[in-house]
Amino acid sequence: MKNKIKILLVDDEPDVIEILTYNLSNLGYEIFSANDGIKALKVADKILPNLIIMDVMMPNMDGIEACEELRKKSKFNNTIIMFLSARGEDFSYVSAFDAGADDYVTKPIKPKVLMSKVKSLLRRSKTFEKTDDVLEVGNFKIDRERYSVIKNSKKFSLPRKEFELLFLLVSNNEKVITRHEIMNQVWGSEVLVGDRTIDVHIRKLREKFGSEYFKTIKGVGYKFEFNKKI
Repeated sequence: MKNKIKILLVDDEPDVIEILTYNLSNLGYEIFSANDGIKALKVADKILPNLIIMDVMMPNMDGIEACEELRKKSKFNNTIIMFLSARGEDFSYVSAFDAGADDYVTKPIKPKVLMSKVKSLLRRSKTFEKTDDVLEVGNFKIDRERYSVIKNSKKFSLPRKEFELLFLLVSNNEKVITRHEIMNQVWGSEVLVGDRTIDVHIRKLREKFGSEYFKTIKGVGYKFEFNKKI
């Protein structure tokens, strides 16, 4: 019997949990829930969800902190984290992606639109995992099947979108990738993200691997550039 996709809903509003559970269950997903960040971590450890849909403002531990804690554990590298929040300020949006989120959606949102976004995220995740490419450029070795990155014999654990962005840039060494291409290939045309989302992910890659590898092409996009002298 094929295993069902597991989705963890995290929100302190029972009505939100009820509505999401109803709609997602009808699509055949297995649904779990928690009403704060601390409980979410415990449930996630137990079930290892494919997708987490989480609010930002919650008692005991907010969504941003919970996301950061999840991303510290390699077993959640393949878990998609989507924020669903009433907060639409830029700093909330950036903080979520900085913590390792894959998507950020503001309330209110029509159930059909949200279900479409969920299916899109899960579909792209499944497609990405089917590949078994091992990419080696300079001192980088990226194993797409094992979701591992090795640079100078040091192994790095990256959140899903950081990994996909790194693979896209490195596989196109010295080629400029436009923002539009990055959005379509990493997030998908059905998922709407802003320029700041890409910028946050590029910044995190620079922090981990060195800013010298990731070049900004003003008004166009980014490129990975490996120089043997580095």
